[in-house]
Amino acid sequence: MTMHRTFPKSPLSDLEDPRLVRNFSYVNGKWQGAASGEAFAVTNPADGEWLGEVAQLSGEESRAAVDAAHEAFGSWSQSLPQERARLLRRWYELMKEHKEDLARIMVLEQGKPISEARGEIDYAADFIEFYAEETRRPNIEGVTSHLPDAEVELWREPMGVAALITPWNFPAAMLTRKAAAALAAGCTVVAHPSAETPFSALALAELAERAGLPPGVFNVVTGIAPEIVEPWTQDARVRALSFTGSTEVGRLLYKQCAGTVKALIMELGGHAPVIVFKGADMEKAVVETMKAKFATSGQDCLGANRIFIERAVYDGFVEKFAEATKALSVGIGMDDPDIGPLMNEKAVAKQEEHVKDALDKGARLLCGGKRHAAGSLFFQPTVLADVPEGAAILHEETFGPVAALVPFDTEEEVLRRANDTEYGLVAYVHSKDPKRIYRATKALNFGMVAVNRTKVTGAPIPFGGMKQSGLGREGARQGLEAFTEIKYVCRDWG
Repeated sequence: MTMHRTFPKSPLSDLEDPRLVRNFSYVNGKWQGAASGEAFAVTNPADGEWLGEVAQLSGEESRAAVDAAHEAFGSWSQSLPQERARLLRRWYELMKEHKEDLARIMVLEQGKPISEARGEIDYAADFIEFYAEETRRPNIEGVTSHLPDAEVELWREPMGVAALITPWNFPAAMLTRKAAAALAAGCTVVAHPSAETPFSALALAELAERAGLPPGVFNVVTGIAPEIVEPWTQDARVRALSFTGSTEVGRLLYKQCAGTVKALIMELGGHAPVIVFKGADMEKAVVETMKAKFATSGQDCLGANRIFIERAVYDGFVEKFAEATKALSVGIGMDDPDIGPLMNEKAVAKQEEHVKDALDKGARLLCGGKRHAAGSLFFQPTVLADVPEGAAILHEETFGPVAALVPFDTEEEVLRRANDTEYGLVAYVHSKDPKRIYRATKALNFGMVAVNRTKVTGAPIPFGGMKQSGLGREGARQGLEAFTEIKYVCRDWG
């Protein structure tokens, strides 16, 4: 007798366009289940509700996606830039048309507030629009010849197949930031989304298909990360690998790719300092630091992890910051709270560990500090003051809604402490003194520095970090160039 499994109704079925919900991988222009029939469940982090099952492909099937991308590369790389631009533009337009459904998918599988999800869809679409325009830019650069009777040029040519590995915290934007750049450059793509948030990536694949991207050009392969990704790291046809995630996993991928000497673009961990100098606009500094700490419920590589305040204004800042934190709302994403659930139990446990460690070492708890009554994966927005140097939270990425506040006495001291980390993604500085701003900006060993504001990201800027926060840049012209090789041509017309 054949047994048939029955499933509860998924809230994803209530979308305006339910065809955006895909349970299979997208390979070579076809929706593909696993040959084994294996699938994994996806649940809503807010309440554990079952959302659906997604195909769990094997390593062999993952290699087949590279076959498809490699086969498609010849025609795609030789296609007219105007044609690539047209297809990318149509993909962008479809994203904007289906913004509400895409945002709802994200809320249900990732948990972030609906206003943040809508913002991410706009942000994700902007990358496609930007690279649709960049596709048309000339890619041949003339160089003054150093040889008599020789003409010298530099050509930028697409590398080949690009493997993209994307995280759960920004499941749409991290995919489009990578994929749109690679596709605009003339590369073909195999992408692996996080198993915790695959529906957002699959919805984008559905829209890419509707936009007319040819078979094999854009492939989304779902499954368990080691099974899917390791064949890509070993395959010489995969010429570039772009990864967003933890530094620990980034190091592993770095080693795995060494044998085939791939180009690597990596956006890894962050441990962002906020530095508030006396004389800064304190009201604005509090508002901007709240944004830097609590956006995406603190689950952001750009999130403020160490908040340094000059002692002369420390007490006033701490009081205002704690008051603002106590006023934050917590709840499910569709209710549009300030703080949603964390992604998994491990993330919640880390908040508890960091709070306990800091308190054991002498920090003061001003608010929060515990799990929230909204559900098992919710954590109270938390403020720790007077956090001592030895506390784990000052040395490890928290990735949650726990803020660590620390006083400092001198500019030299705070810049030294801000730089005392293996990470170097972003730093935030608040001051009205132009000379101090210049000195701090120059001294900070971070790929990005935000002065008197929080939001700095966008399609036209090169996003990336120093030290163990990553390699290369995403976004801007540099993001496209990361998927190209330079060919030097020295020509004598004879």
